Amino acid sequence: MPEQGQLIDRLPAIQDTYPEDVAHCYGCGRLNDVGHQIKTRPAGDETVTEFTPESFQTAIPGFAYGGLVASIIDCHSTGSAAIFQMQRAGKTVGSEQSPRFVTAHLEVDYLLPTPLSEFHLVGRLIEIKGRKIVVETELSVDGAVTATGSAVLVEIPEHLFNSKP
Repeated sequence: MPEQGQLIDRLPAIQDTYPEDVAHCYGCGRLNDVGHQIKTRPAGDETVTEFTPESFQTAIPGFAYGGLVASIIDCHSTGSAAIFQMQRAGKTVGSEQSPRFVTAHLEVDYLLPTPLSEFHLVGRLIEIKGRKIVVETELSVDGAVTATGSAVLVEIPEHLFNSKP
């Protein structure tokens, strides 16, 4: 029988359903060749992301720099918001293009130094109010929670997808 992580990996990632016009984010954009390209998936009433940092993403030898931790929590949260919004509408990830969210507010608490090893992120829905969604995320490495985040995300109106700066 496959392990839990292997089952989750079979589910579509929300980032793979972002409209092309808004799929370039450094953290989660599938169209950004040099970005992190994280993949967030539904897991019951939570969301999950697995991410393995590179050795150059260090603060001190063996540990990730804080900006990376914040970036991964941020992008996991925006993906989680899209998943939660789709679930609220009775839709499944992969059934259509997803809504796209941006961060209005992000707080990160660094609880322990985060080793340069596989990050496991779990997102939980706190609130949905119109276009605003609040998500809390835990980042753990080898079972130890090293950082938590709270994010307020706002859905991008579709008419802005084709806008050019």
